[in-house]
Amino acid sequence: MRVLLYLVSIVIANVVTAKFAPLVFGMFIIPMGTLFIGATFIFRDIVQNKYGRKKTYFIIFTALILSGIASYLLGDTLMIVAASALSFLISETADTEIYSRLKLPIAWRVFYSGLVGGFLDSVVFVIVGLSPIGANILPWAAIPGAIAGQIIAKTIVQMIGALILNRAYLVKEKNIVVQ
Repeated sequence: MRVLLYLVSIVIANVVTAKFAPLVFGMFIIPMGTLFIGATFIFRDIVQNKYGRKKTYFIIFTALILSGIASYLLGDTLMIVAASALSFLISETADTEIYSRLKLPIAWRVFYSGLVGGFLDSVVFVIVGLSPIGANILPWAAIPGAIAGQIIAKTIVQMIGALILNRAYLVKEKNIVVQ
């Protein structure tokens, strides 16, 4: 179920981003799929918690292929597909490695690794995919707002996910102690 949630969240992020206009709050530009992308880091951490780092990399590779296929089928340009793949590889690898090395409760590992993963995903995708050096969808003046908007949205999702995980694990530990 964990792997399925991870893979489905990636496909949903692609579909929602392709089908809905981004939210614009002042200078901030937030593609609608960003919320699901933030969730993918949480689901990936939960997958890693169950299956370990080595199997998680196989699942990330599977997700990368699935994401590329979805992006292509949704009509994204080759530059967007390539930028998505690059940002995905960098951010998922960073998230995986940070999550593996932190010796903290799961909620904090999810939060910290997701912050870094979300930051890298936002910066790489917006610059490589959307800026004038990429697909030229956004002018340079809009790039900081696009990056910041995505980072803010992903951070909020990470905070909510970490709080939910913290609560779930506290309840689980309490139930184990009581029994």
